[in-house]
Amino acid sequence: MSVPPPARSGERVIDLDVARAIALIGVCVMNYHAYLVLRGANPGDGFWSRVFDPWTGPLSTRFAATFVVVAGMGVSLMTNRAVLSGDAAARSRVRWVLIRRGVLLFAFGLVLDWVWSGTILFFYGAYFLVAAAIFTLRSRWLALIGTAAALAAAAVQWWALDRRTRGHDTGWLLDGQAESTLSPRDLLLDTVVRGTHPLLPWVLFLCLGMILGRRLPFDVAARVNLVFVGVLLVAAGSLFSRSLPLHPMLASTHPFDRGVFYSLSTVGSSLVAIGIIGWIAERTAGTRVTQALAVTGRTTLTIYVLHVLVFNLVVDWLEWVQPAGLATALLFAIGFWVAAIVLANLWHTRHEFGPLEWVYRRFSA
Repeated sequence: MSVPPPARSGERVIDLDVARAIALIGVCVMNYHAYLVLRGANPGDGFWSRVFDPWTGPLSTRFAATFVVVAGMGVSLMTNRAVLSGDAAARSRVRWVLIRRGVLLFAFGLVLDWVWSGTILFFYGAYFLVAAAIFTLRSRWLALIGTAAALAAAAVQWWALDRRTRGHDTGWLLDGQAESTLSPRDLLLDTVVRGTHPLLPWVLFLCLGMILGRRLPFDVAARVNLVFVGVLLVAAGSLFSRSLPLHPMLASTHPFDRGVFYSLSTVGSSLVAIGIIGWIAERTAGTRVTQALAVTGRTTLTIYVLHVLVFNLVVDWLEWVQPAGLATALLFAIGFWVAAIVLANLWHTRHEFGPLEWVYRRFSA
């Protein structure tokens, strides 16, 4: 079987657009459920409540991680031509685009974090700054950097656990939020080790995406391999976390414990999602549903910010939605997403980019 040529810079890859849209649907569901719980909703203790638990459930941060993997794939699509050309000037131009986009998202995300604590946007900006530094490296080096990020995250947790058992305070390292202190140190620590989506270990997901993006488009055999490897990694992460004689925090697959098995299983779930969603998107590329999702996936920055504004409007200001259980969160999120898909597709009948996407590209091109 022949290997398909790598996708070139600027090409639209429908499976990435669809994967981005579906990942953001999941982010919206998990965010709405988490914020309703924080507003006083009963999280419940049934099976589905445990599955959708925003902090310890098996879906916690997995949608966001897939979103970051897709972002890494997009970085490779954007930079492939410059990297393959060997032109230093072309590489410099692409690098500065990534830097400008990273700084813009970091600054805007930090402001948004004051009203939507835990937003991924300023971390997203940090990922772009990292990508600007490493996009010219060979895939083996990207794999090494990603692995090092995951191991470093686990090492920080192990060190903090060891210090606490010896009676030392580690709150300076693992507690606090930059927006509440405006401390440069807290901003750095939030971004690197203790925020909701810190560079350690999330650079792993960025690097994974950059490696995968260099191999686009995938044929059927490649997608089968992605799913197969992904299932093995999820199973291995779950098995090892339960069978090895480690402290519960070190053996944890919960996202906020930053353990190796969390990173391992999340890489696996992202590979499964990209393999399956991509295959379905390619097989149904001509259908209205897939086309609508692809258009929505090109407007995710606008929709992400909109989902924050809608929540604050209808929950906090108008009080139309009261904090309740998982069913309320699901209905709220599904209702928002149906409206968002319709609005995104109506907007794209007249405009190529969403409103915030236009601003983002205008000031970072």
